[in-house]
Amino acid sequence: MRTIKTIIGLGFMAAAVFMAGGQKQLPPEGAAPKDFVLPPKETFALDNGLSATLVPYGTLPKVAVLLVVRSGNLNESENEVWLADLAGTLMKEGTKRRTAEDIAAAAAKMGGEINVGVGLDLSTVGGDVLSEFGPELVRLIADIVQNPLFPETEIERLKNDLRRRLSIQMSQPQTLALAKFRKILYGDHPYGRVLSTPDVIQSFTVEKVRNYYRKNFGAGRSHIYVAGRFDKKAVKKAIEEALGGWERGPDPLIFPARTESPRAVHIVDRPGSQQSILYVGLPVIDPSHKDWQALQVTNAILGGASFLSRITINIREDKGYTYTPSSQLSWRYRDAYWLQFASVGNEVTAPALKEILYEIDRLRREPPPQEELKRIQNFMTGNFVLQNSSRQGIVNGLSFVSLQGLDPSYLSTWVQKVHAVTPADVQMIAQTYFLPEKMTIVIVGDKNKIEEILKGFGPIVE
Repeated sequence: MRTIKTIIGLGFMAAAVFMAGGQKQLPPEGAAPKDFVLPPKETFALDNGLSATLVPYGTLPKVAVLLVVRSGNLNESENEVWLADLAGTLMKEGTKRRTAEDIAAAAAKMGGEINVGVGLDLSTVGGDVLSEFGPELVRLIADIVQNPLFPETEIERLKNDLRRRLSIQMSQPQTLALAKFRKILYGDHPYGRVLSTPDVIQSFTVEKVRNYYRKNFGAGRSHIYVAGRFDKKAVKKAIEEALGGWERGPDPLIFPARTESPRAVHIVDRPGSQQSILYVGLPVIDPSHKDWQALQVTNAILGGASFLSRITINIREDKGYTYTPSSQLSWRYRDAYWLQFASVGNEVTAPALKEILYEIDRLRREPPPQEELKRIQNFMTGNFVLQNSSRQGIVNGLSFVSLQGLDPSYLSTWVQKVHAVTPADVQMIAQTYFLPEKMTIVIVGDKNKIEEILKGFGPIVE
């Protein structure tokens, strides 16, 4: 499942546009941005195919351990949507030697807790504990991923939780818009399946969960990351002893998506709604492409850099159509799309959509001023350094590089590559990848109130 990112200002609130004396002004320019320096790391592989990366970092006596498995919603069939989520939740319900209470208590004694996450491409098991317990946390995580009990007694309770989650999400217009948008882009590919159904959830059994686990978990699909302050020799020994006997299992599933993005307006009718949820976007290059950093800069200029972005200034600051518009580059394995989001009143649905498309066209017609580009670059690189300057940030960054098969220098050269982007590069990116004829438009709202005013933006599809 996806969440909309929020950027906490901290020292970078100085980048926001503010009002002074009735006129928009920008604060003084900050200091020159610093490069991101990845701490020295050690990577090794076990005989069963499991990879491990150790990164000594920081001064706090804490260590983060994350085991990443190349398995997730991608590995579900059309009759198994959210089965991976159920399997992940059940993994915390006990192992062949520990109860759920034992797992929670063991993590608490180390000064942390165990977290299990399931995404489209990856499943994770990890925690953040006091440094002295690094080897012990490795062993606990190893037990969870190798010896899950999947207790029959918990299956109905957790299925009820999934039903409640489905009911809540079916009432949320943002989720409905995302589900429609992804279905249009990806069709029957697993990336296009955002929501399960009551019947599919009802069909889940413990045996289905166990079968999913057997087919999709193993050392050959896994990578364990350790970052923070820890005894390297002891942690390495714990990895070798606790995970060296895990069966290799299957190779990762490589199932590339074929995307479709015809220009059309797709209305998801929500009778009585006073607002429209706008999703405007299209497929773009993935993070392995040479233009990726320039695409990230272009996204930031359009709608992804908080109050600095053009669409935000236009439809929030100038027009007052919406409060929290934003754009993002949403990525998966060798796949990505660009998406602009806005929640607007029915009466300004068409004007807001017009301004979004206008800003895209303006960037295609003329490059941004150098000053504007520099502010965006400083904002982006400052946030990049902050986000990656933590144990969890380092682990997440390394996991991203591994999944996408990127050059090991990706993180350490990212700041330089962003600052190397020129105004002409931004215009080229807009002209190459932001194609008006491929903009998919999804609107969740009251059809009777908005259909007529949207006819000029493309064929109407319900």
